[in-house]
Amino acid sequence: MVRRVWLGLVTVGLAACSSMPDSGQQTLSGGGKIGWTVAGSGKPTVVLQAGLGDDRSTWNKVFPDLSAHYRVFAYDRPGYGSSSHASTPRDPCTIATELHDLLRAAQIPPPYLLVGHSIGGMYQYVYARMYPDEVAGLVLVDATHPDHWRNMQAQSGTQAALLKGMRLTVFTPAMRPEFDDQEKCLERIARTPALGKPVQVLVRTRFDLMEQGDFEQQVHQEEADWLVLTGAAQVQSVNSGHYIQQDQPSAVLAAVASVAAKAGY
Repeated sequence: MVRRVWLGLVTVGLAACSSMPDSGQQTLSGGGKIGWTVAGSGKPTVVLQAGLGDDRSTWNKVFPDLSAHYRVFAYDRPGYGSSSHASTPRDPCTIATELHDLLRAAQIPPPYLLVGHSIGGMYQYVYARMYPDEVAGLVLVDATHPDHWRNMQAQSGTQAALLKGMRLTVFTPAMRPEFDDQEKCLERIARTPALGKPVQVLVRTRFDLMEQGDFEQQVHQEEADWLVLTGAAQVQSVNSGHYIQQDQPSAVLAAVASVAAKAGY
């Protein structure tokens, strides 16, 4: 059984292991294993990053079609799916570095077209800042803005209080450190100039009743700021809830194809 609650930053997934079979496993620096799946061929390699509480199965509706046209890589961060827990910090820079090292260990060379959902979108944005020479383009799928938690505490107090309560009562051991460390290291990540890569920013149009008002306004402000951070030409609104890759998989497929074409692939 999967229990999911979207509060703008996270989706809480109390789920079993990913339904994607492992193509391989890599040993973590502190012990344990990271499970990953790779399929398809061609360039660039599409690298999928899930949101908080989700494993790679969140991409099940787009993975087969993507792998028919590109090489596609998806994995479970430590503590999710078939991957072991990690004792390392869980800030965005550490997670981007882990993904970088995992791709090398799996012998999957760049260029990468990074696709990230929710907080996974922020992780992919950080990866693009840290390793720009490896990145062909970026697709953000209702991504968490780097200032999201700070903005929520300042502008959407009710949502922030509810989320703090969820952290104590609902979040899994893998989720709590990612939530707690979400802003750590971001001061080291340059926000200008824009990425200089093809970027598509997909955002949802549907908000639950409890999300409407201050919180929805906050999210729309952050959506506009993604254009400044990434250099994307526009925000693409999709008739969907937070899980665009599940509600409207064709929108994600089209975004990947557009970014790949603009990158010359």
